[in-house]
Amino acid sequence: MNLPRLGLRFLRERWRVGARLAVWSVLETGQTFLTGYAPARALDDGFLAGRTGTGVAWLAVAGLGVLVGAYGTARVYAAVAELVEPLRDGLVSRVVARGVREGDSAALSGLTQQAEIARDTFAGLVLVSRSFVFTAVGALVGLFSLAPPLLLVVGVPLLAGVALFVVTLRALARRQEAFLVADEALAERFGAVCPGLRDITAAGAEEPVAAGTGERIDAEQRAACSLARWGVLRVVSLTIGGELPIVLLLATAPWLLRHGVTPGALVGALAYITQSLLPALRNLVHGVGTSGSRLAVVLRRLLRGAVPHEEPPLQLPRPCEVTSGTPALSLASVTFAYGPCAAPVVEDLDLVLPPGAHLAVVGPSGIGKSTLTALIAGLLEPGRGTIRVCGHPVPGPGAAVRRVLIPQQAYVHTGTLAENLGQLRPDPVPEAELLAAADAVGLLPLLEALGGPGAPVEPAALSAGERQLIALTRAYLSYAPLVLLDEATCHLDPRAEERAERAFAARPGSTLVVVAHRISSARRADRVLVMDGRATAYGTHGELLRRSALYRDLVGGWTPVPSQPALALRDPDRVDAVAGPGLAGDGRHVVAHGPVGQVQTPGDLRDGGPLGCED
Repeated sequence: MNLPRLGLRFLRERWRVGARLAVWSVLETGQTFLTGYAPARALDDGFLAGRTGTGVAWLAVAGLGVLVGAYGTARVYAAVAELVEPLRDGLVSRVVARGVREGDSAALSGLTQQAEIARDTFAGLVLVSRSFVFTAVGALVGLFSLAPPLLLVVGVPLLAGVALFVVTLRALARRQEAFLVADEALAERFGAVCPGLRDITAAGAEEPVAAGTGERIDAEQRAACSLARWGVLRVVSLTIGGELPIVLLLATAPWLLRHGVTPGALVGALAYITQSLLPALRNLVHGVGTSGSRLAVVLRRLLRGAVPHEEPPLQLPRPCEVTSGTPALSLASVTFAYGPCAAPVVEDLDLVLPPGAHLAVVGPSGIGKSTLTALIAGLLEPGRGTIRVCGHPVPGPGAAVRRVLIPQQAYVHTGTLAENLGQLRPDPVPEAELLAAADAVGLLPLLEALGGPGAPVEPAALSAGERQLIALTRAYLSYAPLVLLDEATCHLDPRAEERAERAFAARPGSTLVVVAHRISSARRADRVLVMDGRATAYGTHGELLRRSALYRDLVGGWTPVPSQPALALRDPDRVDAVAGPGLAGDGRHVVAHGPVGQVQTPGDLRDGGPLGCED
């Protein structure tokens, strides 16, 4: 990943914002110019010449310059926001996409902390670097206007200090990053060791554990010492560029006065250094030297897995792209338990589905049906055994783009209907294809009632069944050959459910796995998997009725359950008969609903909650 190249491309795409930022910064340049020039004129042409009014007038001009500069600063912050917010939005989109598609456990930290750190740090870097450039220009122009010799006394050490800082910046950033990495490695080590101190003592493993921890402590100490040594050069550059000019100005004052430099010009030069150049250089050195490396670290983590511009992107498979002879899904001796001492939820499960298969998964509530779909989707990792999707190991990027999971909760976000439906496609979906998919799944009446693909969607105004139809159509439009429906039709009536399942079964190249909540779903499937711990059963509906007592019990206990009409648009009383609570803190932009009728306990997931991903 080439961060400088990505950064330059980001700035080139927003050159208009950069131009506005430069225009408003010119006002700050004028303020900097008047900071030294106006007091110099007030002394030389006013107070020292006995013209008090002139001196007061020049001071008033300096005050006016401060007001104009403040106005420019306010506009600068608005322009910086226009530059920074797209960066944050892009990072958030990438983090969310990676979290949904790959089940990345670090997505939450990236979304809540690292993206905000990147935004704030980038904004700070833009402000301090812009401020230094325009402040330096204003001050140097002012020095030249007062007396050219002043530019020699102040400008030469300033340029030398900045040059030293720039030369050491790359090495300093590397050592800052090395220190952060060493610190995080030590924290990770402590996080693993501290909870297991009793077991370490019981096993007599104190010495090897202490040795491994000591190595990480030593590594962090070496990184800190190296950073401190290079940090000295940062202080040296600040001393040369910002503080040495003060000493030189005072030391050369007699010589300057003998060569035509006025007392007012000396005072103005001192004001330029102390009020403008020194603060701007200090902010630049500390801001870029520390925040720059932090930004580089955060961006590398948020953009990990991003494909460099010169490499071809990962191609999403088309629905018909399944290699001949390769199973669409294969599980070999898969075992999974929620903890080392817990009973396995899935144990020694073997399963092979050819392309185009239609499987229904049934079993008692809480037996692990959602766990199985999470394992296939790569959201959970088996303790033993292997899982492959279209020949690609799970978890992995190849398998992730070849499966789509629709969980019990149907997630719909604020935006247009077309944006919701095309969320799993890399490019906008042609309207004809979108309408054909909506017609196949059964969304077309709702789509027309809402006003077409470009109509805005308000998630809270949709019923649970309507949200499920949108999620199903979104999955239908994806390029994934393997479709996992985890009770994804529980809020649809039986006719709408049948239409949706038959649409996926007829989808070209599609392999369908359905966690069934009605007997009709099992009857429609080619094969049925009955889950009951180790005693799983597999076969057709008729075969299982003859040889599986559990399946007979499930079929006998399956009774029709009233469900929310799939296409009811809005309840006039704003009451959703099957609605569950929304997501905490979502501001009513995303609405989640629990299952209706026969409810599966949410104990199948690592966090104790229901599946919350869709891909």
